[in-house]
Amino acid sequence: MTTDPNTVGCNLFGGDQRKCEIILGIRYTSATLSIIGCLFIVGVIWLFKKYEVFAQRLILYLSVAAFLSSVGYLFTGNHPQSPSCKFVAFWLTYFEWVVLLWVCCITVNLMFNGILTRRTDHLECYGYAGAWCWIQPQFPYWRFGIWYGPLFVIIGLLFVCYLYLTIHLRRKVKSWEGLYNPELERTKEVLRQHIRPLQWYPLIYLSLSVFPLIHRIQNAISHENVFGLMLLHILFAPLPGTVNAIVFGLDRETTSRLSWIQIKRAFFSHFTKQTIIGEYPAEVHSPISTPNSQPIIDMEITSEQTDLDVSQV
Repeated sequence: MTTDPNTVGCNLFGGDQRKCEIILGIRYTSATLSIIGCLFIVGVIWLFKKYEVFAQRLILYLSVAAFLSSVGYLFTGNHPQSPSCKFVAFWLTYFEWVVLLWVCCITVNLMFNGILTRRTDHLECYGYAGAWCWIQPQFPYWRFGIWYGPLFVIIGLLFVCYLYLTIHLRRKVKSWEGLYNPELERTKEVLRQHIRPLQWYPLIYLSLSVFPLIHRIQNAISHENVFGLMLLHILFAPLPGTVNAIVFGLDRETTSRLSWIQIKRAFFSHFTKQTIIGEYPAEVHSPISTPNSQPIIDMEITSEQTDLDVSQV
């Protein structure tokens, strides 16, 4: 019996080639959808210059990390002792950590904005400065030591933060019912601008991590591979980019811009120099402030607003 060189070798499920092909097919499909979703988010953020807003930059960083993580699921590495397999294992471990840490950053940002009513963009230190390979089943302590152990702890903390944030915001909204105050209305609007774009991303990550966690716990207890658990693991693990793209695309402010005229105008604005005439901003008082008593408000000047201001001079 000859072996087709184009056929992927199968070391799982007793050599059942059909099951291995199903796993690989779902792996590649799920990762491809996630990559497309991440590219959509990055493209829209670049196109409409959403990166000028701190909250949108956080979404951008998360999407880039999810993109690179999903790319790892497209690599081939079916020879356990090969250098390529070790490289893929390193790639996946590193970028899965990056995705998790950006989710943590978004959650901390939500806590600062929603609970402490403080802006966090001044904490951003960035600026101009010039079936997949992983840890083998016989080393479960490494799996839980460098990933699933911290993941259990962090997911628990994220869940507590998310629950507390949800309860706190609901109480705050109820306390505002029936009241009208200009300062209070400005506070509510700023909170909406900073919380609404980010609130679903930690929840998405928490939800999609459930089946990978269950699968690795089963691996730690028994070395026998369960097809159903592996199927669910490989289906959900690469999906953050896809689900993030769906949530991102459902944002009303984003969908309102996805017309051909606005896309074309935003695209060409990246390649044309514009003269912006402005003045020093007036002092704005807001109950949401930084330690330096600066208001928590993002000032965005679009090309359309600039043209309008110049035409009125």
